[in-house]
Amino acid sequence: MIIGGSASQKLAANVAKELGDCLCPIETKKFPDGERYLRVKGKIDKEAVIIQSTGYPQDENLIELLFLIKTLKDLGVERLKVVIPYFGYGRQEKRFKNGESISAQIIANIIEDAGADEVISVNLHEDSVRDFFNIPTKNISAMGAIADYIDSISTDPIIIAPDKGALGFAEDIAKIIDCSCTYMNKVRLGPDKVETKIADIRCDFSEDDPELVNLNKNEKKVDIRSVKGKEAIIIDDIIATGGTIVNAIGILKEQGAESVSVCCVHPILVNDAVLKIYAAGAKSIAGTDSLKSEVSCISIAKVIADAIK
Repeated sequence: MIIGGSASQKLAANVAKELGDCLCPIETKKFPDGERYLRVKGKIDKEAVIIQSTGYPQDENLIELLFLIKTLKDLGVERLKVVIPYFGYGRQEKRFKNGESISAQIIANIIEDAGADEVISVNLHEDSVRDFFNIPTKNISAMGAIADYIDSISTDPIIIAPDKGALGFAEDIAKIIDCSCTYMNKVRLGPDKVETKIADIRCDFSEDDPELVNLNKNEKKVDIRSVKGKEAIIIDDIIATGGTIVNAIGILKEQGAESVSVCCVHPILVNDAVLKIYAAGAKSIAGTDSLKSEVSCISIAKVIADAIK
């Protein structure tokens, strides 16, 4: 039995279709004073899966998720898997300044206390968030789905990570579709000034390449001119304001990239981010349906279905 929260109803329906499972309807509404109402309307099984992202509006989606968990357990569900494609509040997994709340830990605690038996998320910003749970967790990857999408739109891509933190995503995709990848370095020049450059590193996955003899994975180099004439595809886990992406597009264009497309797992896209990215020269923007947005064209239904089988 699959239950889709308000934030992930279409995704839940597609997961149910992938599994050949039934989709349980729910009723939700907001009272005039802002409080939430929730009712599970379908027949309750002993095992159930909730699918609900906790992106904007984070607090409303989180409360609905907690209502669903507690209600289903009260109604007799014995084994409850909770799929949170986008894990809201997951970017603060430690205390950076004295007195700060560790939001990821607090959210993990209340989800577990509500009755979740297992939690599955997609490309957590920090995998260490899983350590806050005392129940089984999975951090599954959307890179396979994104790689399939890139392969369908590009014949000669080079995958670009906009910073070193996203290099792992670029490497994963490059390995799947057998192409080059690189990342961009951020160099802080002062309190309010950051310079971005293309790094001189990639991972080439051809063991027969004579240029790569006696080099280990982290030493395999690619010339900066490798972007010239190529279809550059920027990949990141989260795009929020789009500032880093806009900067990256400008540099890739300067280096002679034939085109620049943008892909991400979680398309938050606030403050006219879509407009800014297109205005910077992006050919296209694509995100997964972990969050509902105008660019959410890559389905992760099969990825989630495989994880909950």
